[in-house]
Amino acid sequence: MAGICEGRVVIVTGAGRGIGRAHALEFARQGAKVVVNDLGAEVDGSGSSIGPAGEVVDEIRAMGGEAVANGDDVSDWEGAQRLVNTAVETFGGLDVLVNNAGILRDRMLVNMTDAEWDAVIKVHLRGTFGPARWAAAYWRERSKEGQTNDARIINTTSPSGIYGNAGQTNYGAAKAGIASFTVIAAQELGRYGVTVNAVAPAALTRMTENLGMGAASAQRKPEEFDRLAPENISPIVVWLGSPESKDITGRVFNVVGGHISVAEGWHAGPGADKDDRWDPAELGKVVPDLVAKAAPNADMSGRIPGRS
Repeated sequence: MAGICEGRVVIVTGAGRGIGRAHALEFARQGAKVVVNDLGAEVDGSGSSIGPAGEVVDEIRAMGGEAVANGDDVSDWEGAQRLVNTAVETFGGLDVLVNNAGILRDRMLVNMTDAEWDAVIKVHLRGTFGPARWAAAYWRERSKEGQTNDARIINTTSPSGIYGNAGQTNYGAAKAGIASFTVIAAQELGRYGVTVNAVAPAALTRMTENLGMGAASAQRKPEEFDRLAPENISPIVVWLGSPESKDITGRVFNVVGGHISVAEGWHAGPGADKDDRWDPAELGKVVPDLVAKAAPNADMSGRIPGRS
């Protein structure tokens, strides 16, 4: 199968359903050999089954592509290593890692348990770190041997992480961490021929159907473009995984429907400098003025209220 990723070896985590499944299928359509990773768990992370991953592999093979299923837990240290080894041992190498696996355990902060916090942080943050670490070690070793890499890591953050959403302190904190991880990893891995980027998607999946997106999608007329379809997220992810994206790194992209925008991260706004240590009593006249001059935080759409 010819395409912009022809011959590239790609790992997609959490690829049994939803956005990850769409990524795996589109990479295959664009000529990639795909390792379809999925634990087969429920939305909250409970249970497991290799079934969903195997079904996606069957779909890829039916269209003439090459794929293999992997059921390792990406938040497990050895499991993450086995995942990377699966790509290398099955297809002879690794070019692209898409970290997409995730779970939800939403709860208001006053009711959240430590178990709900730990489970979400583990799957999202550790589940991004582990595969990325082993993939990076593989590419660094190739570089030391004098081989060249044209490699990619594409992470999955969220509007909840970079803009904020009530009821998701655990999920948002993890996703904000992934955005920062992306920027820093891009700085570290460029010397080895590796770019690192992230997407902040909005789509209707098992994870979002109870967050209001299901109702919004139900109002769509059959002939209208399905703005919330998971497949809408995959084109930018696949392009970022292709050789064409070699000059783009350390960026986060908002993606919903047919709309793509670059997320602009934290940056210094209005400031005041006394050129000496502040007395706390002085700040009552300073801080409110700075905040009044500063742009308000963006909403979940990534837009600043009051601005077009």
